[in-house]
Amino acid sequence: MKDIKEFIIKAKQNTYAGKNNQAESSRDGSIDYEYCEGDYKYRDSYVGSKYFSGQEIVWVKGKPYWSMNYVGKVFGEPFSGDFLKDALKKCTIETPYRGPALYEDGDYTYLCNVEGNFEWFEGRELIFFKNKQIYELKFHGGILD
Repeated sequence: MKDIKEFIIKAKQNTYAGKNNQAESSRDGSIDYEYCEGDYKYRDSYVGSKYFSGQEIVWVKGKPYWSMNYVGKVFGEPFSGDFLKDALKKCTIETPYRGPALYEDGDYTYLCNVEGNFEWFEGRELIFFKNKQIYELKFHGGILD
């Protein structure tokens, strides 16, 4: 299980959060990122901007293995996509879903709460600017069988 979690962290750091590996759109209007290493393949595909929805999938040897769905919205300014990406690059082996439980930089604060485990989980992340909430995302997912 550690190998797949390490791969997910590496994939996240090398796709959306790292501003790398944008892939061909898999659906009308989607923005996709893909990362492959050995037997593992990761794809993040989302639609929307201020209000958005997406899905991350990991395949092992061509078979879907793990998935996470998310939906979010930006409802305040000044939202910083770079701050969000910095937070996402700091996910941990214990919680490789989004970012850490707490990340702060200047006037921005990122919070992420997760219930469950890698096999079956749900969570929510928030961003505040000067203690005013400006962003929210809900996510859930787990192992595929």
